[in-house]
Amino acid sequence: MKAFLGIARANFLLLPVTLVAVGAAAAAYDGAFDPFNTLLALIGLTAMHVSVNSLNEYSDFRRGIDLATERTPFSGGSGTLPSGALPASAALYLGLGAALLGLVIGIYFLSQIGWKLLPIFVLGAVSVLGYSDLLARAYVGEVFAGLGLGTLPVLGTALVQGGELDPAALAASIPPFFMTLNLLLLNEFPDEVADREGGRRNLVRLLGRVGAARAYVVAAWMVPVCLVVAVAIGALPTICLLACLPSLALIAPTRWALTAPLEPVPLPALGANVIWNLATNTVLAISLVIALIV
Repeated sequence: MKAFLGIARANFLLLPVTLVAVGAAAAAYDGAFDPFNTLLALIGLTAMHVSVNSLNEYSDFRRGIDLATERTPFSGGSGTLPSGALPASAALYLGLGAALLGLVIGIYFLSQIGWKLLPIFVLGAVSVLGYSDLLARAYVGEVFAGLGLGTLPVLGTALVQGGELDPAALAASIPPFFMTLNLLLLNEFPDEVADREGGRRNLVRLLGRVGAARAYVVAAWMVPVCLVVAVAIGALPTICLLACLPSLALIAPTRWALTAPLEPVPLPALGANVIWNLATNTVLAISLVIALIV
């Protein structure tokens, strides 16, 4: 069980919980909430996250990337397959099985909501199944990560509540795009050499360490900017400005990105990047619930 949880990257599976919470809270604020569909959306999104993690472990092991990385708690793979705890085929089967579960749930929602869900469903499937061996080798892996584990889950969760996308859901779906993009981008710096030798083409390779670090800073600070703009135009209630507070955690990674991008990323900066992501989603969801109640 420990080995399977390793290739599923269980310690990162809080992200789907926070994304579903944001989507459901945004829809509830706009007047629609279905607890059963929310739970089903959470199961489906978690399954798809397990799928992309497992398939990525399989791909990176097969291509030798995970044999060359210097692992941190946030990057470099779980180390499960290189340790021999499971055969590589176990990661492949787990990834495909989880994707199948997500597919079944997606088809159910399509039958209930209709074709307006189809673009979200298709883009999400492409983001999961195409990430490791296609998207991450075409300089667009970070963008599709931001979509597949950021914007699309928030929109999809909101849509399955009542079949409509209202302003709060649309506005709430934008910050998660930048946060998940950055969650992946910062974790790519420790794996730079192994990724290059394994054929990965990501933003660190495209822009260089200095350019990619600057891109990280821009994307990071787009999150509070988007929240402020959304409140200013009335798409989100004023209390959602509280979701800007977790951006204080960006001090450590921003300092590194602006002053020492050629040096290894400090572990506290990698940890702060994860905390910022999860905390911002959580505070945004709670703020929307408070606005609904008050």
